[in-house]
Amino acid sequence: MNPILNTDSYKYSHFAQYPPQTAAISAYIEARSGGAYDHVLFFGLQMFLKDYLSRRVTREDVEEAADIVTAHGLPFHREGWELLVERHGGAMPVMIEALPEGMVVPTGTPLVQIRNTDPDFFWLPTFLETALLRAVWYPSTVATVSHSVRGMIKASLERTCETPDEVLPFRLHDFGARGATSAEQAGIGGAAHLVSFLGTDTVAGVVYARRFYHEKMAGFSIPAAEHSTMTSWGEERETDAYRNMLVQFGGKGKLVAVVSDSYDLYRAVKKIWGGELRAEVEASGGTLVVRPDSGDAARVPIDTIEMLGEIFGHSVNAKGYKVLNPAVRVIQGDGISPDMIRRLLTGLEDRGWSSENLAFGMGGGLLQKVNRDTLRFAMKANSRQDSEGQWHGIAKDPKTDPGKASKRYRQAVILKNGRPEAVPLKDLNGDVNLMEPVWQDGKLLKDWTFAEIRARATAS
Repeated sequence: MNPILNTDSYKYSHFAQYPPQTAAISAYIEARSGGAYDHVLFFGLQMFLKDYLSRRVTREDVEEAADIVTAHGLPFHREGWELLVERHGGAMPVMIEALPEGMVVPTGTPLVQIRNTDPDFFWLPTFLETALLRAVWYPSTVATVSHSVRGMIKASLERTCETPDEVLPFRLHDFGARGATSAEQAGIGGAAHLVSFLGTDTVAGVVYARRFYHEKMAGFSIPAAEHSTMTSWGEERETDAYRNMLVQFGGKGKLVAVVSDSYDLYRAVKKIWGGELRAEVEASGGTLVVRPDSGDAARVPIDTIEMLGEIFGHSVNAKGYKVLNPAVRVIQGDGISPDMIRRLLTGLEDRGWSSENLAFGMGGGLLQKVNRDTLRFAMKANSRQDSEGQWHGIAKDPKTDPGKASKRYRQAVILKNGRPEAVPLKDLNGDVNLMEPVWQDGKLLKDWTFAEIRARATAS
């Protein structure tokens, strides 16, 4: 995309709105307090830096933008954009600092800070707000949702499972690709989920993790049925359809997932999996993952586990919870949200079942049912440098909504009593600033690997 057109319309007039003798503007991004979570997992900036900000502005971009912006009814800063091409070869003369990706911090903590490096481009940092904020809020919000669910599942596994660390990475599976608005959103959100888990059906997510974070393979999946492949056999041959899944994909140590509600889930579990095919399931040496896909999401998966327990048997682990025969497990992929996962985990524990018996597939609740206000993300100017080189703190402080007050002065993030905390950069006093330069004048300064990001996130 033409970088000059990757903004909001009203940004085109802002170059003429700053005070005279302005040499630089600094702005920062944070997830303000009061959103759906009290913490945020920072992730995704590097994708934007490599894919968008690395794209240099050309003379052709300037001409195209001039035509569109003026026809759109707005002033176009041709002189500024032509100077950017001539003086900087089309590279954006800005410095971007950020926390290490994968870091989990309290809301209200600055994540990213930007300022111009050439005084003739004081108007550029806030011109980039639309693209930069969008590049941060979405992947960070998805990553935060996934990380929060990880913590929820981890706590339940630690109460009910003998090997929680082994089981946890595959408990939440990304089913969100088809509900995303674009392939790009699926890639960005899919990679964000994989910071906390290893299970995904969003191929774009593993592609983005490879392309932007050097991860050869970030996530894994298993052979699984869909309704078309089951109903194509006809209801009278439902058993044959299921048997074919075992023949094609079963075997020692293998997992295969089969959607089993095309007609009557309870009949399928009791009469087919637990009757006609029971011996074949047990003899395969692998694990059949039954997928209920309709009905009351808070009840049907637990009913399915209990039916399978009655038929295939179960053991009681050292923590006193029931565990299904290793030949069978359940995954619920319909109606899943963080709240539904909480309800299901509670329901399992209340009925004496270990949460290792159930995996979750989340689609819209993971990649789609989030927005900028989920974590109250905002980018605000915090400092202005005058022509003498002095920085002056600036901020908004609306009396009608104190929750929207922004931070004055250029920011730093320090550890205070082991907890990240924002302080004005001028008050750093020898503390280590956790925000590091990651981009300057068209050059990437930090290139995080997915492994590094995962290590930070999963340690929190």
